[in-house]
Amino acid sequence: MNNSATVPTEQQTSASPIASAKAYEEALDYLYSFINFEAKKQDRYMANKLDHTRPGRLMEALGNPYRQYPAIHIAGTKGKGSTAAMCAFALRAAGYTVGLYTSPHLQDFRERIRILTPDEADGRISRSQFVTQINKLRALEAEFPDITWFEILTAIAFLHFADCGVDVAVVEVGLGGRLDATNVLTPLVSVITRLSLDHTALLGNTLEQIAYEKGGIIKPGIPVITANQEPEALAKLQAISQERQSPLTVVEQGWQFAGTAVPHHPSQQKLAITHSLDPDFIPPGTQFDLPLGGEHQLENATLALVALQHVRPRLPRLTLEALQTGLANVKWPGRLDIIHPGDAQTPMLLVDCAHNPDSAHKLREALEHSFRYNNLWLIFGAPADKDVLHMLADLLPLAHHTTVTTASHPRSATPEELAEMSAELGFKVTAVPDMATALTTTWHQANPNDLVCVTGSIVVVGDLLNQWESLQSQLLSNAQSMSHQRLEARD
Repeated sequence: MNNSATVPTEQQTSASPIASAKAYEEALDYLYSFINFEAKKQDRYMANKLDHTRPGRLMEALGNPYRQYPAIHIAGTKGKGSTAAMCAFALRAAGYTVGLYTSPHLQDFRERIRILTPDEADGRISRSQFVTQINKLRALEAEFPDITWFEILTAIAFLHFADCGVDVAVVEVGLGGRLDATNVLTPLVSVITRLSLDHTALLGNTLEQIAYEKGGIIKPGIPVITANQEPEALAKLQAISQERQSPLTVVEQGWQFAGTAVPHHPSQQKLAITHSLDPDFIPPGTQFDLPLGGEHQLENATLALVALQHVRPRLPRLTLEALQTGLANVKWPGRLDIIHPGDAQTPMLLVDCAHNPDSAHKLREALEHSFRYNNLWLIFGAPADKDVLHMLADLLPLAHHTTVTTASHPRSATPEELAEMSAELGFKVTAVPDMATALTTTWHQANPNDLVCVTGSIVVVGDLLNQWESLQSQLLSNAQSMSHQRLEARD
């Protein structure tokens, strides 16, 4: 078992930058010494692999911090992070202090645990606060053998929210739902976003099985909001809701919506609620500015609105104006995210965290209908345990050329493996060892009015974003130099 010595906090190390950074890195190392289901393949997500009683016992030993604030609990295959962010930003706009717990992170581990306030839209946990909470968990280490890193991380989040006195928490499920560490919650409302086949080795290989696992967050008597699922998934969620006497609202059956594009801004759109079950709160015809692209985000935004409509009796400062302000200002990077708009000398650069066939198909639809370009240059990397072949089958036909690469993550497929799969589909791709090489090579081949799209996993997109500042400076400088050379040659 791990060494239970306490990591010094920033205050205990005189708050020197070097000592503070060291304390944080030691705390992270301690966390990662536990089993990590995000990085380690498992044969099954089952009760005989996870002790479903342990998160509750751990929370009790910590004084049940999650009972000190109401919560919104969100599960699903795709869109749960976006939906969580929309809920959190709307609550923030209403003047509430909001704990936001999401996973995985895009660039910085501390993104997972955030406190949003009317004056602070980022609010990620500080290094010293992370160390403080880790030390509370270390003190209980001997009582909880075989504890997982996500159980520890969830405890840190719930403790941090309690210590900071949040008014409400928005909590995204880590994996599945039924056995997830977050499922200790009895929330104000449970939300289930669109379900599709993902993590099939862990959650089951049918939509009914996946709905059973996701539907595990449904609590007796607590309202449930769900996207309009495929029939077998919806039937399972309806059966669970009926058994637990939990009122179920299916978005698109009761609430209806439509979207319109914002001209010249493919990553922005307008959402209109065309039919409302609460017309006094959200009248039909109400419009919302949404700075997230893709038709699927219209559904996610409507899920968020319906969830917030359900919690309004407990959080009465929620107004229609707060909802509109919150959605208009929501930030959820890496999803149909234009990080360089392109100009007369350079291509547009788009990143999207699509990581399974369903999300890859949504990306394809956006590329076909929302973006205008001459040639598409695809940069792709993905975990080896995903259904990569079907993702590639959807995206490769759109691309003028594809470069495959990898990221420093234990589950990542190698470029050679991705190239082999592409060849099976009849496509020749370029395999390169890292993201910097992939982007630099592609950028120099692409022309102005072309689109470069980086996708396949949150890890690959995060890898690019972490390097983008230095890469951008180099690439734009080279583009200007080449432009000057062309002008001189023309003269």
